[in-house]
Amino acid sequence: MWDTSKDYRLKVAEKAIEQFIRVIEGSNLRGSWNKKQVKLIAKNMNPEIQTMYYSYITPQELSKTPQMEKLLSDVDDIIENLGGEDYSKKFLSELNREDREKLELPLSKMKFFFNTIRGLPDRLMLGEIDDPVIGVDIKVGELVSVSKHPNTDTLMVCNVNLGKRAITVITNDLTVKDNDKVAVALLPPSAFMGISSEGMFLGAGEGILKNVEGELGSLPQHVDVAAFNETRNLVDQFLKE
Repeated sequence: MWDTSKDYRLKVAEKAIEQFIRVIEGSNLRGSWNKKQVKLIAKNMNPEIQTMYYSYITPQELSKTPQMEKLLSDVDDIIENLGGEDYSKKFLSELNREDREKLELPLSKMKFFFNTIRGLPDRLMLGEIDDPVIGVDIKVGELVSVSKHPNTDTLMVCNVNLGKRAITVITNDLTVKDNDKVAVALLPPSAFMGISSEGMFLGAGEGILKNVEGELGSLPQHVDVAAFNETRNLVDQFLKE
């Protein structure tokens, strides 16, 4: 019997909901949107997670439960009440440059919440895996632009194509370049000297992996287990926050 109460996918999903609610309550989100309804829907997602925690069924069965369907529907409803899929552009358009910069990290955390829930069924379908790494999406990406961080010479800002969407990742590997094919762990966003990073490149030893096998947006193939160590640590850290 699979112990669903200890499944890292559910733990990260629950934490992402909590983080999203904090962002909604504490961020400068101006414009026309239904804050009361967004908070209500998000808070009502927790009972669905709790039901899944104590179901003790296989991860594959979890992915097809009414609770999972409800979580996905709730995400769609939240986005609708935020003003639609382009909610982030609308929020940013209401602010001056300085305030827009302050809002980038909260918006990245909101995206992490949406993507964590929407990716949950696929992660559950991977089966019985007792590892913090399984709590987040890990995808093949391609670097489409790379530039020096404007505030330091020790970091690079990378625009990463994941197939259906693009993200920004900050790395301390100064050898990255356009068209590198990388493995990206979509971790809870962090700010590095004013710029939000939406993930971390996998790597071990000498720099990040730059010639990863697999389709864009899919799970990377043939990645050494050591490349997941830092992702494992950061997921554990997120769950303890």
